[in-house]
Amino acid sequence: MDGIVAPDMIRATDLVKSYGAILAVDGVSFEIRGGETFGLLGPNGAGKSTTILLLVGALRPDGGAVTVDGDGDPTRADVRRRIGVAPQALSLYEDLTGEENLAFFGRLYGLAGARLRERVEEALRFAGLADRRGHRVRTYSGGMQRRLNLACAFVHDPPVLFLDEPTVGVDPQSRNHIFESIEALKQAGRTILYTTHYMEEAQRLCDRVAIMDRGKILALDTVDALISRHGGVSVVEAELAAPPANPASLPGRLDGARLRIETRNPLEEVARLAGSGVALATLNVHRPDLESVFLSLTGRRLRDE
Repeated sequence: MDGIVAPDMIRATDLVKSYGAILAVDGVSFEIRGGETFGLLGPNGAGKSTTILLLVGALRPDGGAVTVDGDGDPTRADVRRRIGVAPQALSLYEDLTGEENLAFFGRLYGLAGARLRERVEEALRFAGLADRRGHRVRTYSGGMQRRLNLACAFVHDPPVLFLDEPTVGVDPQSRNHIFESIEALKQAGRTILYTTHYMEEAQRLCDRVAIMDRGKILALDTVDALISRHGGVSVVEAELAAPPANPASLPGRLDGARLRIETRNPLEEVARLAGSGVALATLNVHRPDLESVFLSLTGRRLRDE
């Protein structure tokens, strides 16, 4: 429905949270629209985990407020039932089977009887684990455990999902399965908050992204808008097949046979080179991406805190 903006499913307003003298969250505000996949990115120690704990009601803020689905306080049990959480640290019982884990978490959310059995079946199919349903989780591979962890967040059919680093340590096949599952959840109208250290994941999955550091939101917009505003220039790199007749006429910097052009219009520069008569051995265009934005805003210094 073009032109219709979905209502906010989650709203954070001026959130503040301290641990003693450490200000972990410092006036954070944003909204997540219904049906949106929203990325929350930041380096270690940025305040992401504390923000998520505030959003799901596991912590109370020192200041500010969180509302879910209009006016729901996430510290209330009835509101929490509308939320599914897949934490980065696997929350599974290794001595139970995959099916038993799903049934356990379903019961915690009040499911029983035929509805519980129906949701467990759906979650097993969702995770691609129907054929391993009766095997103990300790026998599962890392990728299978990640998929089950995600399915446990989904088993009670919540409208809102918090997915914290859902692809850490998984094989390429499981990562692709998780991507397709998240895209299916979005198509079904779920609202998703997604955190990751893999920028290409956020670029693929997220409608909008907030980049956070030192307790504050530094930038928030669509991926394309963030790249346009903060990503910097594109780089055209060419290796010349023969020395140019007039090196001074070439744009950019020539180092031996290698030409480097920094530009905001790479296609124009490529067209100029093609029409200049210069013989090229190789040509590469490097465009800014979400990782460029992330490093530009948060810096390149190592973060080990």
